Amino acid sequence: MRKLIRSLANRIANEADLAPWSELVIVFTDDRGIVPVNTACFGKAEPTDVISQSYAPLPGGAPGPGGEVIVNVERALSLGGTGKRGERELALYIAHGLHHLAGAVDDTPARRRAALRQEQAWLR
Repeated sequence: MRKLIRSLANRIANEADLAPWSELVIVFTDDRGIVPVNTACFGKAEPTDVISQSYAPLPGGAPGPGGEVIVNVERALSLGGTGKRGERELALYIAHGLHHLAGAVDDTPARRRAALRQEQAWLR
């Protein structure tokens, strides 16, 4: 999983012309764990698949942005099932979260489709 995250993070940062992330935190949780985050960030007291938050570099710290991706493993496995399909869904959530950290916006159906196509391409 670490190899996948590193590979995706580097590729996405390069394609978005970003400095490498100075800090990147990936949190794996479940429906119960992601609800308070979704409530605090978006005012939605319900589970979701992934939440990303980016941060400006700290003064005096390493250059490059920081960020965190909170991934709902329970949702990935409930949609993808166990085995390879569940792993693929989980990888897609990670790619999606990193894509948002790099500035992707998916606020319309067309943008959501474009983002999904890009994220699937990264995972091939």
